[in-house]
Amino acid sequence: MGSKAIDIKALIDARPVSPYQWLLVVLCCLIVVADGMDVAIMGFVAPSIIHEWTISRPAFGLVMSAAPIGLVIGALVAGPSADRFGRKKVLITSVFLFGIFTILTSQTGSPVEMAVLRLLTGIGLGAAMPNTTTLLSEYAPQRMRALMITIMFTGFNLGSALIGFVAAWLIPVHGWRAVLLFGGALPLVLIPLQLWLLPESARLLAVRRASPARIGALLNRVCSTAFSGEETFVSNEPPLPTSKPIGVLFSQGYGQVTVALWVTYFMGLLVIYLLTGWLPTLIKDAGLSVSTAAEVTAMFQVGGTIGAIVVGWIMDRVRPAPVIAIAYLCGALCVALLAWAGALSSVLTWLVFAVGFCMSGAQTGLNAYAPGRYPTAARATGVSWMLGMGRFGSIFGSAIGGALLGLGWRFGAILSMLALPAVLAAAAIFTTRRAGTAVPQVTYQEQESQ
Repeated sequence: MGSKAIDIKALIDARPVSPYQWLLVVLCCLIVVADGMDVAIMGFVAPSIIHEWTISRPAFGLVMSAAPIGLVIGALVAGPSADRFGRKKVLITSVFLFGIFTILTSQTGSPVEMAVLRLLTGIGLGAAMPNTTTLLSEYAPQRMRALMITIMFTGFNLGSALIGFVAAWLIPVHGWRAVLLFGGALPLVLIPLQLWLLPESARLLAVRRASPARIGALLNRVCSTAFSGEETFVSNEPPLPTSKPIGVLFSQGYGQVTVALWVTYFMGLLVIYLLTGWLPTLIKDAGLSVSTAAEVTAMFQVGGTIGAIVVGWIMDRVRPAPVIAIAYLCGALCVALLAWAGALSSVLTWLVFAVGFCMSGAQTGLNAYAPGRYPTAARATGVSWMLGMGRFGSIFGSAIGGALLGLGWRFGAILSMLALPAVLAAAAIFTTRRAGTAVPQVTYQEQESQ
């Protein structure tokens, strides 16, 4: 190959997907599974903790909102940290943090202690998600990027569902602390696997001017190439209007897209976190058992997993913004039907499944859609700041659930209220279809084509 410059992105786009690239999808998905477990875990143990500690629901809202605050912090620092220390190091550190702090949370004896540890857990959780997205997008060929990222993000719903079924099994026998021990131990078990198999970003190494031998060996491993290590590797980036990636988010037509993505993510997470955090309590208050409440709520995540795959499959074939908007609108309709039917309805499980299918399907589709709305050099910043700003919706959703219960609101009233933010999410994402005309990457199929 001589001294010919090899563009890593063009190489990945041109080659068939290797088995190792699919392995990378699995590795990132396992991180997201662990992330989903630890994000959703408090909703399943909350009824038992509230009963054991004899505290009010508004008081426990402090605990419920602590992790989302940490998620904001983690998300906002994730991009710069990964750019400085590398994707792999930040990912593994984040998995260690949320695993160890979840285990420590199981040993707490007061809401204040638990809130502090959940805040620290949230920092690890918030740093993991943007970097799995960025790392996978840098190894996925453009023609299959949406599918691979969507598959990865289904791990979040799988993890959230898994911990629900685990809670239904463990709480009656071993209590809520055993659920937290399980939720913290699983991420720690994954760390040796990630250390062994998770690759660093070849494109980041090229930007840092790492040795050709190191980059060539990495590409040989991941992409099944046969480089000698004497080549010149480059990562061609589009010119940026500013040297600061955060400035790109509000320049050259990206501003409206950025705001729309933030609003959509905020509204979607508000609905999802209030439901996953407080639905078990709402169902238990209606007269059903803790185990039944956990199992029914887990169906939200099962529906979300299937919904994500369906939404992602459709997004690959038509314009994605209207697809995501329609999914949010269907979610609003299903939430309204759930509120009307009530917690004792014979179709409760299927309605919760339908809400998860639409809302989590739309939210996962948004995660796959967002990276292509920014140039490569600002992608990590765009994704991490969307996640960070959107996390304020999860904080608000977690906190408002406890406040409304304290005011005497019940199942039907709270769920009826949630239809509105779902509609607003649909309206916000739909505007990116027109806003994108000012952005160089104007369509989903053309993303990263420059």
